[in-house]
Amino acid sequence: MPPVYVSHPASLEHDTGAHPERAARIVAIEEELGARDWLGYERVEAPRVASEDLLAVHPARYVTGIRELSEAGGPIDLDTVVSQGSWEAAQRAAGGAVALVDRLLDGSAPAGASVLRPPGHHAEPARAMGFCLFNNVAVAARHALSVRGLSRVLILDWDVHHGNGTEAVFASSPDVLYVSIHEWPLYPGTGPASDVGIGEGEGFTLNLPVPAGSGDAEFVSLVADLVGPVALSFRPDLVLLSAGFDAHRDDPLATCTVTEAGYAAMTGAVRRFAAELGAPVGLVLEGGYALGALARSLAATLEVLVADQVPAARDVAPHPLALAAASRLSEWWPVLGASATRSAS
Repeated sequence: MPPVYVSHPASLEHDTGAHPERAARIVAIEEELGARDWLGYERVEAPRVASEDLLAVHPARYVTGIRELSEAGGPIDLDTVVSQGSWEAAQRAAGGAVALVDRLLDGSAPAGASVLRPPGHHAEPARAMGFCLFNNVAVAARHALSVRGLSRVLILDWDVHHGNGTEAVFASSPDVLYVSIHEWPLYPGTGPASDVGIGEGEGFTLNLPVPAGSGDAEFVSLVADLVGPVALSFRPDLVLLSAGFDAHRDDPLATCTVTEAGYAAMTGAVRRFAAELGAPVGLVLEGGYALGALARSLAATLEVLVADQVPAARDVAPHPLALAAASRLSEWWPVLGASATRSAS
C-alpha cells in the first residue's frame, strides 16, 4: 500500500493575481516531487467536499456567500482574493483533506498528504481571512470524529502564523488537541500562550509562540520534547499536520529560520510518537511562499513521513523555550512537569 498524495488541477484555477498565495506554489511542489519520482506516493484526485462535511464546520449562509463571492471575483479583504475558479478549488481543498482521512482510516494508505489550495487554517466558521476560505483541516478532523467515529484527533499546526480559525472551531472540544507553533507577534495577532481553550476544551488548545528568528532548535524541540509527551498522554486515533512551510528562513512573510532539515526532524518526532500510538499521520498543506523552500521542505517532510525506519530520537537536551512551555502547560498535562524535572536533573 503506497502513501497517498491528494491533489487536483482546480488548485491552479484559484486565481489570486500578484499575491504570495498563488498557483505557482503547487507548480513548484509538483516539479520538485516529480524530479524525485513522487517519493513513491500514489497520486489521486481530490473529490469535492460533501456538503454535510462542510456544514459541520461552516454555516450554510457562509458557504453560500463564498460561492457567490467566487462567482463575482475580487477581494474579500486586504489579504484574501477569490476568482471564478475559487469555488471549485475550495471544494476540492476541503474534499481532499477529508479523502485523505478516509484513506488513512480505511487502511488503504499508511500515510499521506493533501496538497491543495487555498489553504485553510485561518478560516473561521463564518469568516474568510488570511488567504483561506474553508478550514480544510478542521473539516477533515470533524469528519474523522463525527462520521468515522474516532474519539480523539491531534492537529499539529507548524505554520508560522497562528491558526486562529482551527482554534476557533475546536476551542471548547476535548476530543481535538490543537497545538500551534507560531511566530509571535505576527499576523493574525492571535495565539498567545495564555489561550488554552474554553469550557470542556480547556487545556486542549496549546499555543506555543516563538520569538522572531526562531529556527530548527526551537521548533524541533517543541515537537519532540513537548508535543510528543502530550500526544502520548492524549492518545489520539489520528494525527493531522496543518503544515505550513513559511517558518523557513527564506520565506518573505515572517522572520523564523527553519530549514529543510528542521522540517524533516519535526516530522521524525511526529513519526516516533505516532508509531508508538499506532495512529496514522496525514498532512494538509497550509502556507509557504518562497517557492523553492516550500517545495524542498514539503519533499523533505513527505520523505520522512514514509521512510522505512522510524527516525531515531535526538540525543539533545530540550531547548529552554520548550522547557518553559512545558512548565506552563503542566497544569493541564502533568507529564510535562515530569519531563521538565527529568531534564533539569
